[in-house]
Amino acid sequence: MSPAQTRTFTVAPDDDGIRLDRWFKRHMGEEVSFNLVSRWARTGQLRVNGEKATPGDRIEAGQVIRIPSADATPQRAARPQRVLEPLTDDERNFVQEMVIETTPDALVLNKPPGLATQGGTKTDQHLDRLLDGLADEEGNRPKLVHRLDKDTSGVLLVARSARSAAFFSKSFSGRTARKVYWAIVVGDLGQDEGLIDAPLAKQPGTGGEKMHVSEEGQAARTRWRVVDRAGTRAAWVELQPLTGRTHQLRAHMAHLGHPIVGDAKYGGADAFLTGGISRKLHLHARRLKIDAPGGKDIDVSAELPAHFAESLATLGFEVRDGDNMPLDRPDPAKDPVVKARRVAAAAKTARKERKGERRGRGAPVPGKPSRGKAPPKGRR
Repeated sequence: MSPAQTRTFTVAPDDDGIRLDRWFKRHMGEEVSFNLVSRWARTGQLRVNGEKATPGDRIEAGQVIRIPSADATPQRAARPQRVLEPLTDDERNFVQEMVIETTPDALVLNKPPGLATQGGTKTDQHLDRLLDGLADEEGNRPKLVHRLDKDTSGVLLVARSARSAAFFSKSFSGRTARKVYWAIVVGDLGQDEGLIDAPLAKQPGTGGEKMHVSEEGQAARTRWRVVDRAGTRAAWVELQPLTGRTHQLRAHMAHLGHPIVGDAKYGGADAFLTGGISRKLHLHARRLKIDAPGGKDIDVSAELPAHFAESLATLGFEVRDGDNMPLDRPDPAKDPVVKARRVAAAAKTARKERKGERRGRGAPVPGKPSRGKAPPKGRR
């Protein structure tokens, strides 16, 4: 590609740390499709600071992205945009009442049970839509950086800018964020604490809506500790996910034979208790502790929903006992998932270095004769 056939863009500070395909979606979503970006990458036309790039590469502020010119880019048909109805006053009040802490970089919400984090098939009412009600004076809406299941309540952080979203996303993916969940499970686990190390995969025949333990699944690890017991009937447990798989806590507790109360999907009829205990899911994101861009931790706890609090009281549990549990901070370097990512990153770097060596093999080496064509006999 000659300079006249290319366009260049400089990565802004707000885009620092995001994936390259995300940058295209954010800034050129109407013009450039993911398939086109992938084709540019395969043909070497996608460059970052002059080097070949892939859609999954993360970019840094100040880097220069180079792509083909607009004339060389085939136009795609405009995709019909779904028009969302503006929020009502009740919806705005609803989402604003969820806010339990505000910082320069984030808003921390207490998501109620029954509200989906993001939209999907037949899901028109969800938190992502309601975030319009938390936009600032300039109209910038907060950005999701993690999610909770629809029926799981509790702490959910949203970032106030693209830059802080990238920072928080790194904390979640790097295992430095500490998430504490409370759950009421059926039966007595016997021990006081343990570690579940059981890989999870999508269960066949469920359309990806359910997970199960499988040796071919992705690594999944959960720490659990018993806060209190109601005899052999039920136990109140603290759960700390060390990985972030779909339905991880629910699938892991069911795998132990102690499903979370109210979780019909993973526990069936065995997931319900009699005696006035609610049939709703008893899983609550109680606390989140995470580093913030300014260097100060965000450490927030969310109040329990009514059905969970009532069940604790009915079973004779005291909320203060759960809050008195110490919060350990495991070393991310010992996490096998983090180790695997570091090994993969080192391998990728080594491959790039070997590519550089191969490209340079044709260059002349000082003091070594070149491999030129031998002169004809008799002219030596």
